[in-house]
Amino acid sequence: MTIPGNGTIAAVVLAAGGGSRWTGSGHKLLADLDGRPLAAHALAAAAAAGLDELVVVTGAADLSAVIPRGATVVHNGSWSQGQAGSIRLAVDYALSAGHEAIVLGLADTPGVPAEAWRAVAVAEGSLVVAVFDGLRRPPTKVGRRFWEELPVSGDSGARSLLAARAADVVEVACRGNPADIDTVEDLQLWN
Repeated sequence: MTIPGNGTIAAVVLAAGGGSRWTGSGHKLLADLDGRPLAAHALAAAAAAGLDELVVVTGAADLSAVIPRGATVVHNGSWSQGQAGSIRLAVDYALSAGHEAIVLGLADTPGVPAEAWRAVAVAEGSLVVAVFDGLRRPPTKVGRRFWEELPVSGDSGARSLLAARAADVVEVACRGNPADIDTVEDLQLWN
């Protein structure tokens, strides 16, 4: 899905965290949701969006059984140090691959459809965020010109960049459910 004049765009699914609030057995990303592992839903949506490349940043859990064929896996061995490290690895990879933008999303958001990924990717602008019922939520497109402004440490993602560059943010209304699943109780609401 090369955007004319904008170069290639990678979908990046952040799937490295340890799921510290999860009290169920195993890792939350492998918990059953409608007969499939939780992460499989977000990964399938990101893949179905048809961007130029699908990049999955892994860490705490072995997701090899649910990662779509053809996806690029970037492993974050320092996943416990926060989401910013995963984003930094994704940016480094995107630079080496020659992409002009990345669309960041989360593996624990099963209700974000491919259409939201695609709508954010094709929207004009270098800083684009999905809006679900008035709430800004991932996926978020970050163009190369803003990559150096993304956090490099800690557990913050693109939210701080969106706040710092408010005048540059383009919002795209999307359908779907952006809720993330962090606890057993969250998952029970979906099953």
